[in-house]
Amino acid sequence: MYTLDRALALGAGGPVGAAWMAGLACGLRRGGVDLSEADLIVGTSTGAIIGAVLATGQDPSRLATPVRRADSDGTPPQVDGRRLGEAFAVLGTATSNPAEARRRVGQIALAAETGPEQTHIARMRVLAGADRWPDGKLLITVLDAETGEQEVFDRASGAPLPSAVAASTAFPGIYPPITINGRRYMDGSLRSATNAGLAAGARTLVVIDPQAHLFPRELLHQELAVAGAHTVVTIEPDPASIRTFGSDLNDRTAWEPAYQAGLRQATDAAEQIRLAWETGSDADGAPPGPGPTDS
Repeated sequence: MYTLDRALALGAGGPVGAAWMAGLACGLRRGGVDLSEADLIVGTSTGAIIGAVLATGQDPSRLATPVRRADSDGTPPQVDGRRLGEAFAVLGTATSNPAEARRRVGQIALAAETGPEQTHIARMRVLAGADRWPDGKLLITVLDAETGEQEVFDRASGAPLPSAVAASTAFPGIYPPITINGRRYMDGSLRSATNAGLAAGARTLVVIDPQAHLFPRELLHQELAVAGAHTVVTIEPDPASIRTFGSDLNDRTAWEPAYQAGLRQATDAAEQIRLAWETGSDADGAPPGPGPTDS
């Protein structure tokens, strides 16, 4: 039934969530659990950054401190506050017609004044630390800014890896949609924070969701039902990590504290993931089935 043994889905969470995931991955590696050994990695938004780091065999400890910006003058992202507010307003009423909401948000993204595409691609190239797709299976999720439809990039898609990561992190009003193969793409989390359903066919699925505390769990459960994995482990920020995050996941001053929070939380998560990774069982020795097991 299962075509993959181990899959990993890395969710959205802004720079703070990226730092936390990097610390978690580093701490897990120190504890004998190497997330880069997954047969499939699905990266969404900032999860695409960490997914690229792991899939290309890099040590996540390189992200213990903020990576120097690639743009030479050190300017921060050019945020279009008005368009960002419009995007959030549309997303706040998206439940009745999510597809139409994503299309409208795409129009907002295309109209926003958020600086050159190449500047954002350069930033993501430095963070991801790689120019070439790995040999292993890495999927990076994006949305077409014109249609609102999902696209999934891999090494066969013709998308340069830094551009794919940049597109997946291109939240409307903060970063510009990225042009790939003649189309413009925006943040993959606008459809799903984790896109864990893309791991369908995996025996064991580990989902790391930095912003799980901000959204209804039903959204993740829908993705897990699509994936249908035999064993599912979800890791989300614990209360101490959430306090470290603060109220703004885009606050880059919280990068190093968030990394340390992930490093600390890895101690508790390591055994849980190891059991699932090696045996397909949860901490009680039994497969938990389609529902999540939380650390």
